[in-house]
Amino acid sequence: MAEKIEVLEEEMTGENGNNTFLDAAHKILLAGIGAVVVTQEEIEKFVARLVERGEIAEKDGRKMLKDVMERRKKQAEEVRSETEEKVDKRLDEMLVRLNVPTRDDIEALSKQIETLTRKVNSIQKAQKETS
Repeated sequence: MAEKIEVLEEEMTGENGNNTFLDAAHKILLAGIGAVVVTQEEIEKFVARLVERGEIAEKDGRKMLKDVMERRKKQAEEVRSETEEKVDKRLDEMLVRLNVPTRDDIEALSKQIETLTRKVNSIQKAQKETS
């Protein structure tokens, strides 16, 4: 078991001792946030230029901006969801490799203990009645 932990620590830790998996996830999230901010600013500037030139009405510009931002928000939510699923999957894989019991495993064992306890109590009660 200790050997598995050491192997996992080596896989997840870079040469400088940092957790490379978490560092990479953090960098990806920051890059995504930065891209959204830059993109939003660029879209706002673009729409403002269209309005200034008279190519679209201000009302249409606000609607366009709102539609684009809603689509971006939906895309960001999808990316966040996908990233969360990938991180969860990776963590589950690490727990399996470490042989850590899952919540379902513990619940199943608890049910078995409850069943066995009832059987033991039933046997003890039957023995007391026959004595």
